[in-house]
Amino acid sequence: MKKGITATQKALNLWAIILIIWSIYRANFRMPDWFDEFLAKPLIFILPVYYYITKIEKKNFFKEIFIEKNKIVKDILLGLFIGIVFVFSAILGNFIKYGRLILFSTPTSVSNILLVLLIALATGISEEVLSRGFVLKKLYDESKNILTSSFFASLLFFFLHVPMLFSNIKITGNLLLLFMATDISLSLVLSFIFLSRKSLILPILVHTFYNLAIVLFI
Repeated sequence: MKKGITATQKALNLWAIILIIWSIYRANFRMPDWFDEFLAKPLIFILPVYYYITKIEKKNFFKEIFIEKNKIVKDILLGLFIGIVFVFSAILGNFIKYGRLILFSTPTSVSNILLVLLIALATGISEEVLSRGFVLKKLYDESKNILTSSFFASLLFFFLHVPMLFSNIKITGNLLLLFMATDISLSLVLSFIFLSRKSLILPILVHTFYNLAIVLFI
C-alpha cells in the first residue's frame, strides 16, 4: 500500500511551485527593487504560504511560523544590537580597505537610507517567512534534527536566490561565487537562530540588517 504524501512533501511541493513562479517572473520582468520587495515577493512568497497554513492545514499562521508576542521585544532589542555590529563591521572593513573612514559606500540621504531600510526589511520578512517559518519548520518538524534540516533548508534558500543571482548582470565571476557562498552561510546562521529561539523575528531582523550593511556600507 502506498503511503500518503507527508506534510513535508506537500510543503516542498508548494516551495517548488513558488520557485518556478519566481523564476518566470525574474526571467521576464525587470522591475524596480521596491516593486519586487513590496509587491512581488509578498504575493509570490508569503500569500501561498499563508493560504496553505490557514486554509489547508487550518492552523494559526503566526503561531505556526514562530511569531509570538512574548518574544517580540527581546528579539527586536537583540536584532538592533546585531544590526549595530553589522554596521560597525562594514565601516571597519571599509576603513581597512581604503585607509580612511567612509560612512557610506555611495552619497546618500536620509530618505534614501529609509527606503533602503524598508526594502531590506521587506526582503527579510518575505524570504524568512518562506525559508525559515515554512520550509525549515516543516523539515525540522519531521526530522527533529537541527543540523540536517538547517542544511537542506539552506540549500533551498540558495536555490531561491539563483534567479536573482543569474539575472543580475552586475553579479559575475568571483562576486557571483562570493554571493553564493554568503547565501548558504547566512542561511545556516539564520536557521540555527530560528530553531534555537523558536522565533522568526530575530532571523528577520538579522537578515534585514545584514542586507542594509551590504547595500549602504559595502
